Amino acid sequence: MTTIALKNLVKKFGDHEVVHSINLEIKDAEFIVLVGPSGCGKSTTLRMIAGLEEITGGEIVIGNRVVNDILPKDRNIAMVFQNYALYPHMNVFGNMSFALKLQKVPKPEIKERVNNAAKILNIEELLNRKPSELSGGQRQRVAMGRAIVRNPDIFLFDEPLSNLDAKLRTQMRLEIKEIHQRVKNTIIYVTHDQVEAMTLGDRIVVLKDGYIEQIGDPIELFQNPVNTFVAGFIGTPPMNQIDGTITKNGEKLNISFRDGFKLPIPDKPDAEISEGQKIVMGLRAEDIFLEEDSNDIREDWKFDSEIIVTEPLGSETYMHVDVSGLKITGKCGGRRAVHPNEKIKLAFNLNHLHIFDAASTKSVY
Repeated sequence: MTTIALKNLVKKFGDHEVVHSINLEIKDAEFIVLVGPSGCGKSTTLRMIAGLEEITGGEIVIGNRVVNDILPKDRNIAMVFQNYALYPHMNVFGNMSFALKLQKVPKPEIKERVNNAAKILNIEELLNRKPSELSGGQRQRVAMGRAIVRNPDIFLFDEPLSNLDAKLRTQMRLEIKEIHQRVKNTIIYVTHDQVEAMTLGDRIVVLKDGYIEQIGDPIELFQNPVNTFVAGFIGTPPMNQIDGTITKNGEKLNISFRDGFKLPIPDKPDAEISEGQKIVMGLRAEDIFLEEDSNDIREDWKFDSEIIVTEPLGSETYMHVDVSGLKITGKCGGRRAVHPNEKIKLAFNLNHLHIFDAASTKSVY
């Protein structure tokens, strides 16, 4: 059982604290993704787990052992870097076997381990090539193979796909997920790409400015973001977020926007909203669609609008529209032709409405 616990983990560079009392428990064989914008502390946290960065405070526990003062080579961790870090003068077999030779593993066992890893990664025919003779995707497979042959308890990935083109990134994502299902090691994966995070992680840790904003599985983060940052960071395109004010129409609550536009708020007993409150309305593009595609949507949830720009993606089209002066993004099927300046009627599925307090940015509905 290889569990990991980060307990009040802190990192300072001089007087500047970049990781603030992070607490995180990772289960055996779990695929955890640390995601966030550049400078949020995700790679620094990963390097502290690996032992490549000295911690300032707190504890790192792997299994039942506090590893704060244990050398990286003694933590039974393998790390895959963004730039592959292959030895250019060695062939693929030499790169994959180098750590095993340092450990004085018998030659027959080295050959068996390298061949098994090469088979898993489909690089058996590359074992005699030098890194300069490989494509970016092949180099990344070799870097992963070098980690696999060590039979580590934990794999650490530091933005391993960022140097690859979009098509190859998609392919490598699938391969990394398949490898995890085969080897069943604990994986901690760092990325700034929320699509990678959503498609790979059993759970996702969203970081901002060295703090954990939210931890959850991909669907939980998508459907129930705890604040405006997570709502805007998770999901493509980002959730529509528009400033408004809670107003009343009789006993019913509305969100009022500039120019007098209003959205009715479906009743929700546990909502923490009140008349006069400044809020941010959140609604995903998936919940804004053409009236002709709507089923059982109330009439007061339908609004006239004008298309500003379209983004056709084949299977679907994003519509950037003007609704009573508000700039909002919606979605329609790719076979429905929509055009700039076209007048359309949109349906809003307000059953999936999010409301965030403007001052605290926290979800209140």
